[in-house]
Amino acid sequence: MTRKGKVNKGSNINIITLGCSKNLVDSEVLMQQVHANGLKIIHNGPLSETGTVIINTCGFINDAKEESIDTILNWIRAKERGEVDHVYVMGCLSERYKEELQREIGEVDAYFGVHDLNEIVSILGIDYKKELTGERILATPKHFAYLKISEGCDRTCSFCAIPHIRGTHISRSMDDLLKEAEFLANGGVRELILIAQDTSYYGLDLYRQQKLTELVSLLSKVEGLDWIRIHYTYPSNFPLDLLSEMASNKKVCNYIDLPLQHINDTVLRNMRRNTTKAETIKLLETIRKMVPDAAIRTTMLVGHPGEREPEFQELREFIHEFRFDRLGVFTYSHEEGTHGYAVFKDLIPEKIKEQRANEIMNMQQNISLAMNREKIGKTFQVLVDTEELDYYVGRTEYDSPEVDQDVLIPKSHGALDIGQFYPVRISESSEFDLFGTCLNSAGS
Repeated sequence: MTRKGKVNKGSNINIITLGCSKNLVDSEVLMQQVHANGLKIIHNGPLSETGTVIINTCGFINDAKEESIDTILNWIRAKERGEVDHVYVMGCLSERYKEELQREIGEVDAYFGVHDLNEIVSILGIDYKKELTGERILATPKHFAYLKISEGCDRTCSFCAIPHIRGTHISRSMDDLLKEAEFLANGGVRELILIAQDTSYYGLDLYRQQKLTELVSLLSKVEGLDWIRIHYTYPSNFPLDLLSEMASNKKVCNYIDLPLQHINDTVLRNMRRNTTKAETIKLLETIRKMVPDAAIRTTMLVGHPGEREPEFQELREFIHEFRFDRLGVFTYSHEEGTHGYAVFKDLIPEKIKEQRANEIMNMQQNISLAMNREKIGKTFQVLVDTEELDYYVGRTEYDSPEVDQDVLIPKSHGALDIGQFYPVRISESSEFDLFGTCLNSAGS
């Protein structure tokens, strides 16, 4: 890394975040450090307000890599026109391909990996403040925030480059997480969303046993928090005691994010998922028995080496029969550094992968429409996230921000406050949205 010029302390530091919510948390931590040192900070700001830009990249799959590279090149062109002083790049793409990026896009002032916060702060000409650990400036609406409970991953899924990029699993201590949760709650956060590469694994490295349920229970006691939501639970060794906590603790959202990826045993074995079809079905049946009200979100991966037409049809039939509340689909990306890249050939044409993904999503659209119609006439507590021209936009406990559906409440029915809870009766539905009427405007 080389320093190419000094940052003007009077200029804005514009942090551009690409990729997942875990990247967003990294950006928020950096923003707090920049702000505490007296520099002006903006997030995803326009060119007109930018002096120095820091691009927090994603490098997980091809589409994400392309978006990151396009973004870097756009800001480099702005720098060449004299509209930007400095361009720095951090995050997963930079961690994974630093040498190649330095060689191919040398106009970037410096590249940083995913663990280089101190170095980034230093190149800005400011000091890293250890006393700010656990504090950040939110890029989300102030009433919800993500809490990253661990870093890295010890799983060896054949298609995934995350362990190569982020390293092995490292849990954060419960004490540190509680302090951060209290800081967020004191700032107005009412919904806390737990994230990691694998939340099921939390505690095994630090406490020698799974501690996700204990952590959730402790977090639910933080004053001011109303919802605790959990993302990225891994199906193998899923902590079943979490279901009991969810069923008995009203603050824990009845929402389970469980990326299954596939159901066919051969494909699961090729994916190195360490589970089987029978074990997966047993887990899903247990979830629905212990928390019958839970919304189950999953993701599927189509086009993995070894997925022939019969294996795909088995997946299709499984999705049709189980009827997931929320479902997303990815196509297999042949990623350097993964087990799949070293062992398998990527023989399935992209056109076939896309056809399979579209087929699954079309089926899920019909499932979602039918399930949403069943909600008409029912009343739900809705957290209002934002407002549009004609509607307030909110969510139930069964929906996570950005990835799930919204509840749209007409403004003509009365004024509502952002970040407040309201009882809403569902009057209409579409495939991926609900429409409702607020039963009062007092908030809670």
